[in-house]
Amino acid sequence: MNLDTPAPALAYQSGFGNEFSSEALPGALPIGQNSPQKVPYGLYAELLSGTAFTMARSESRRTWMYRIKPSANHPAFVKLERQLAGGASGAVTPNRLRWNPLPIPEEPTDFIDGLVAMVANSSPEKPAGISIYHYRANTSMQRVFFDADGELLLVPEQGRLRIATELGCLEIEPLEMAVIPRGMKFRVELLDANARGYVAENHGAPLRLPDLGPIGSNGLANPRDFLAPVACYEDGQQCTRLVQKFLGELWGCELDHSPLNVVAWHGNNVPYKYDLRRFNTLGTVSFDHPDPSIFTVLTSPSSVPGMANLDFVIFPPRWMVAENTFRPPWFHRNLMNEYMGLIQGSYDAKAEGFLPGGASLHGCMSAHGPDAETCTKAIAADLQPSKIDNTMAFMFETSQVLRPSRFALECPQLQSSYDACWASLPATFNPNRR
Repeated sequence: MNLDTPAPALAYQSGFGNEFSSEALPGALPIGQNSPQKVPYGLYAELLSGTAFTMARSESRRTWMYRIKPSANHPAFVKLERQLAGGASGAVTPNRLRWNPLPIPEEPTDFIDGLVAMVANSSPEKPAGISIYHYRANTSMQRVFFDADGELLLVPEQGRLRIATELGCLEIEPLEMAVIPRGMKFRVELLDANARGYVAENHGAPLRLPDLGPIGSNGLANPRDFLAPVACYEDGQQCTRLVQKFLGELWGCELDHSPLNVVAWHGNNVPYKYDLRRFNTLGTVSFDHPDPSIFTVLTSPSSVPGMANLDFVIFPPRWMVAENTFRPPWFHRNLMNEYMGLIQGSYDAKAEGFLPGGASLHGCMSAHGPDAETCTKAIAADLQPSKIDNTMAFMFETSQVLRPSRFALECPQLQSSYDACWASLPATFNPNRR
């Protein structure tokens, strides 16, 4: 496809973790051999490995690509003058933090320039940990990007995106998400005037579906609802700037072709999308309520069994029917570190102050829970079955402490009075009344 021609109709393959294959031209995929001496159509064979060669077969992520020009066909990368916004890590703080939404820039800003570093718990060269960004954009990318530091989990809050990748195209909107594998080249195009959302950069084990254990074989996110693209190539000859993120820095070079030139491919290291509205929410039908781990969509495990490097957890619309139960999230302290965002509506643990596009950080052993107003209403509520509707909050949860960036600690969107939402909790203890 020439870059000047209209974008092709979208097509997807369903499933998660499967060995996919796709070809934009008939017979472009070699049969029975990954790198034959002569590839059909005069293409080049190239392997993109998302894990080490000797990983267990169940853990291995890799995709063979058959492309017009190999990725090795590029000049030296030069460090860009304009780097990612947000700066280095700020001062250490154990405090609970919350931010209002970041504004959309007024000057032309694409997805890369609109990324703002908020928190991180590891430097990019480490084989574990995550970094979290917010993105704001008002123009489509004219360049192509890849992240050598980790896979990217994109969660739109405002505006639809078209993500053109080496393996094909994905379109996502608020209430959907997409994952781009580490090193995969892509371009983000805006389908609306503005776009805003969240990005988790995963430096550790690739994301996968959590095990279901006693839940059984069904529930939560179902594999068939995850969609991967089909092959769609660009054969334009005009110059394209290729930008990469390497150890936290942006580097670029000029190509005489589009790097999105894969005609056929097969493998399981692929970009994919998922509609959060298809999540099968589970919960109690008696009393109390299970841990929030039952809302996990995807997980990146750590070296400690059961302790995640990254969990992507959502809080979707759901029925509340538990009897004699404090229904909002209870007050708690835990080992994990929780970075929350809100896509639409309101979050059932906060009466006000937590806005779509905003965020909050509750660190390791940081005491948190519903604010005073929510708590008072929940204790006095008539516990009839009720539905939490028109909402979608989410959480990036990680076992390592998240440290805010200097920007996150100094920006005007940081709420200086966040602690006050718990300050008016009354002391209702009475030893003479059970």
